[in-house]
Amino acid sequence: MAETAYWEAIRRAHDEELANDPMVIAMGEDIGLAGGTYKATSGLYDKYGEKRIIDTPISENSFTGIGIGASMVGVRPIIEIMSINFALLALDTLINAAAKIRYMSGGRVTCPIVMRTPGGTAHQLAAQHSARLARMFMSTSGLRVVTPRGPLDACGMLKSAVRCNDPVIVIEHEQMYTLKENIPDEEYFRPLEGAEVVREGSDITLIGYNYSVHLCLNAAKRLEKDGISAEVLDLRALKPLDRESIRRSVEKTHRFLVAEEDEASVGVGAEIMAVVTEDCFYALDAQPVRIHAADVPVPFNRNLEKAAIPDVEDVYQGALKVMGKL
Repeated sequence: MAETAYWEAIRRAHDEELANDPMVIAMGEDIGLAGGTYKATSGLYDKYGEKRIIDTPISENSFTGIGIGASMVGVRPIIEIMSINFALLALDTLINAAAKIRYMSGGRVTCPIVMRTPGGTAHQLAAQHSARLARMFMSTSGLRVVTPRGPLDACGMLKSAVRCNDPVIVIEHEQMYTLKENIPDEEYFRPLEGAEVVREGSDITLIGYNYSVHLCLNAAKRLEKDGISAEVLDLRALKPLDRESIRRSVEKTHRFLVAEEDEASVGVGAEIMAVVTEDCFYALDAQPVRIHAADVPVPFNRNLEKAAIPDVEDVYQGALKVMGKL
């Protein structure tokens, strides 16, 4: 086991998959000579050359489309979109081609493409660089959507995504690239589906994904001091969504809270609420709570930005409300 940063885990996954299969390539803005905005491809240009680590122009729809076309004839591209905001420019090819071609061809054509992109609110990157668009990809049939919470999943899920014959969207978070975790020295893979209980508890379930899992874990530590045992469930994959793990945890604790950094409207939290209502409504002993961002574009001003997005205190207070302590 070796302590590895999130960005290093992503780089390792690239390196191993590029070495394993000559049909694996990477494409994106500044991923070659510069090594990527968050250094997730550093050193790979020198190792594999310009034909496999491809610096692209600022043209998301074009190079994503090229990657999708290449994937249909045997190439396995890893497309890096510098910020999830810019993925909006590639939606035509992603949704009208990548997500649909396998179904429309009756399974004769697959699209084994990976699009990985950082999202979420970092520090004063303003509204046009702070989008949280997981719900948009989650609502698209034909795509897989995963959100690794740490280096272990970041490496293992990316490797699994490269070898998957479906298009996979890997959503990272700009505040997690320096997060460190022990990962195995030997090659390993992590599944592209299934939620995971990352902390056992008996009184309330805190559900999160990506960065919000860490808010839930920190809130759970505070709740423990109050005598409240909180279970934390990391969704990991948003599509397909692991309804069974959600049901099992809620039936165990009889209370739940869902936390996300996105706005509430038509979001992941709303879908979790619907799942619990449909699958285990009568297991609930209390009204659930959603923790989410304010319904505003993310402000540049530091204080306003902080006020617009949820933090550990919000999750903690929300859990106390569910427990009837407020």
